[in-house]
Amino acid sequence: MAYSGFERFDGTLGGRRGTFVLGHVATALGGERSLDWTVLPDSGTGELAGIQGRGTIEVDDEGVHTYTLEYEVG
Repeated sequence: MAYSGFERFDGTLGGRRGTFVLGHVATALGGERSLDWTVLPDSGTGELAGIQGRGTIEVDDEGVHTYTLEYEVG
């Protein structure tokens, strides 16, 4: 299974308020899953204008999700 989509973030990140859009691609085969995000260029608004970055979601054997977003603003 595979899918792609978009998520709109609206809130505060690192003390900065604004919005941005994440494009994501996910795959699942048997017990293996992966999901990768990319901050869409020029999608940041407010104090998050100029944001860029990438992220992942990892799921452990108990189903616990760990979200990681590495980003820079400005």
